[in-house]
Amino acid sequence: MAINVARSKKLTFAERLYLPAIISGLKLTLRHMFSKKVTLQYPEEQREFMPNYRGVHRLNKDGADRIKCVACEMCASACPANCITIQATEVDWEDRDKIPKIFEIDELKCIYCGYCVEACPKDAISMTGRYHMVARDREDLVFGLDKLLSI
Repeated sequence: MAINVARSKKLTFAERLYLPAIISGLKLTLRHMFSKKVTLQYPEEQREFMPNYRGVHRLNKDGADRIKCVACEMCASACPANCITIQATEVDWEDRDKIPKIFEIDELKCIYCGYCVEACPKDAISMTGRYHMVARDREDLVFGLDKLLSI
């Protein structure tokens, strides 16, 4: 049984000189040199993102100003980066049995994929358009329950 191996075609003389590739690269460079520049004067001018931009996380509240999360840990299990930590506590509310006592998202580990938002059955977590994350040390970018509710 013979196996046919596909051979690549022979390069022409001009292709062996790489001249067409060099010329197309120079054309691209010249086009970018003379195009309109996009510069923002940063804190005064804010960048506009698409509506589906995935920025910093937020925990949502219901109509009674209580946390929507029921501590089912679906978001933590869906997270590929393992950056969500949840510990539940029991409550005596008539519409749910438990809420998170500890809910932390490590924003430095997060890859902003949005799987946590998709996995949440109660729409308790969402991603905002906020992209300002300034901190002096790593611990400031581990968002706890109070910070997630205040965003």
